[in-house]
Amino acid sequence: MFGNVLVTGGAGFIGSQLIKKILPISKHIYVIDDLSTGLRESIPDSEKITFIKESINNKKIIDEIMPKVEYIFHLACSNILKSVSDIELDLNTNLIGGFNLLQSAYKNCRMLKRFIYASTASVYGAATILPTKEEYYKIELPYAASKFSAEHYCSVYYTMYKLPISILRLSNVYGPGQTTLNPYCGVVAKFFEAINLKEPIIIYGNGNQTRDFTYIEDALSAFILAAINEKAIGQVYNVGTGIETSIISLANEIKLISNHSENLVKFRQKRPIDVVNRRNIDSSRIQEDLNWKINYTLSEGLKETFLWLKEEREK
Repeated sequence: MFGNVLVTGGAGFIGSQLIKKILPISKHIYVIDDLSTGLRESIPDSEKITFIKESINNKKIIDEIMPKVEYIFHLACSNILKSVSDIELDLNTNLIGGFNLLQSAYKNCRMLKRFIYASTASVYGAATILPTKEEYYKIELPYAASKFSAEHYCSVYYTMYKLPISILRLSNVYGPGQTTLNPYCGVVAKFFEAINLKEPIIIYGNGNQTRDFTYIEDALSAFILAAINEKAIGQVYNVGTGIETSIISLANEIKLISNHSENLVKFRQKRPIDVVNRRNIDSSRIQEDLNWKINYTLSEGLKETFLWLKEEREK
């Protein structure tokens, strides 16, 4: 179905799970990841995969790969935690790196069928409109600024050069494949790890802040639908459930699933990145355009994650 594919950031959580998902229906997958946070062992062993340990800012490597591929899934980025401690790295990776990919795709990728850009619900910041639609934005952190800026360049290359681009704004993706071996992993993995180590669950702030948690399988289906449906070209889509879950409720749910109700919860002062009190994104556009569905409730997704983590520990 996909022919030759490029996945940037393929050693990360979402990237590696995407590779596993599309491997049976791809001719060949080229993976670029500098392993600054990703794990090489997360990528499947296959003759159909070529792994390149390199930055997306290496123009020579990018230009060599582009003529070979038909689909590009751009997930490589500097994450939100690192963005506040190294704003220049955030800019160079998320914006300049994204621009380099777009420019190389335009110049070299004559067979391009889709360029999928993995953006983020962080562009909504502390949104004052909930549920939040794609037209809204509130940029408050470097990570949101660089990711949103890269979105604009995607729009430029679509409008000026007709590059077949689709943008997905992902909201708090979690599930199997996400581990604390990456120090910048999400809160779900950290909470499960704390329980496994019999350590307190750490919550920054009072725990009443909410997030819109999206199970990995639902997120992956959004990538695939955006890649194969012509309606997705030139569009920006929210990928989330539209359901708010407080962080303290998440902790309690994970304690229940893990059968560790006695596990302590400790509250710490907010970090510089903790600017969002509520998150609830409206994903009706992708549901209507691409027939995308939310197949997993939070409880179902957490149970699947718990079972996967248990299997991993028993290996």
